[in-house]
Amino acid sequence: MKSFVPLLLALAIGAGQASNAVAASSIHHASAKSAKTAKASKAGKAKAKAAKAAPAPVRPGIDYDGEQVNFGEWQAVRDFEDEMVSRHGFDRAGLDALVARTRFVDSAVQLVKPAPPGKPKNWQAYSERFIEPIRINAGVRFWNENAAELARAEALYGVPAEIIVGIIGVETIYGRDTGRFRVVDVLTTLAFAYPEAPNRVDRMAFFRSELENTLLLARKENIDPFSLLGSFAGAVGMTQFMPGNILKYGVDFDGNGIVDLRNSASDAIGSVANFLVAHGWDRNATGPAVFPADVAPSLAWQPLLGGLEARWQPSELQGAGVITRTSLPEQRQYGLIDLQNGGDPTEYWVANTNFFAITKYNRSYFYAMSVVELGRAVRLSRGI
Repeated sequence: MKSFVPLLLALAIGAGQASNAVAASSIHHASAKSAKTAKASKAGKAKAKAAKAAPAPVRPGIDYDGEQVNFGEWQAVRDFEDEMVSRHGFDRAGLDALVARTRFVDSAVQLVKPAPPGKPKNWQAYSERFIEPIRINAGVRFWNENAAELARAEALYGVPAEIIVGIIGVETIYGRDTGRFRVVDVLTTLAFAYPEAPNRVDRMAFFRSELENTLLLARKENIDPFSLLGSFAGAVGMTQFMPGNILKYGVDFDGNGIVDLRNSASDAIGSVANFLVAHGWDRNATGPAVFPADVAPSLAWQPLLGGLEARWQPSELQGAGVITRTSLPEQRQYGLIDLQNGGDPTEYWVANTNFFAITKYNRSYFYAMSVVELGRAVRLSRGI
């Protein structure tokens, strides 16, 4: 058995917490052309002094710290602890100490609630958040700094460097924004206090499993579980892997004996490639992952639309009125995807199996296309 007690006591209670953001005020300097009187000059100096002393406005922030609740009194939490002891050999006293430090994060509960009905989906608006100069320039730097590791991952796994760069860029801007929630806090909150929803039972079971994986990961890597910071849903590191995926697909690509997706760009690169291969990436499907297409007015193509897998032969697509602007490689299957643009015409694309492997990272056509387009933009910016 291993106990978290020595590890927990060695760390300050506030370890890993982030403070609320405070908007900085700016001081505007002005100069008068001339001072008519000493009184006017004195008044101007007093006004400037007052401006400098004005307090900076405070911008409300998300409650990253959460609030103290006695999770140890919740029967479901006690049952969870019992299972961790019986199934994995955890020390009960160590678990009790961990639960006592765990906080309830209401902002995580609010953020997992379904978004209210709003504007129609708009691919162009969505893509502008990701295919933009900050991410492209950061992507060029990341690629240049990790060119050897990206080339090694491409050779080993068959995943092009631009796809790996696209995913890490979309997820965290290459490690710039990995999340500021304590993972133990948000996973405990969502595992035992998920909001009312049709899928509530399934979601609670998922987050409960991820809390279990978090403790297993912390024990395996000999780290304090409270040191893991991530998204409001518990995703960690440059790659935003859930803890279970770190255990399943994380790769020690730099060979230092640990899988560190928070600090090792090498491990992040290898892990993204490994994840994609495990979810269907085909190294033999070279060339574009998507092909622009036009659809016939007959609408015979509509039954082919949707889903997250490639199921149709090129002849089936063509027979239903889907015409690509370039010839599709034969002997492969494809899917038809739509990218809605609000009130503007919808874009249609034919996607191969590798595009759908990206959707296993995030079940969204918009997401997968952003990865493809960001990776392409970074590659072109590097002059490749």
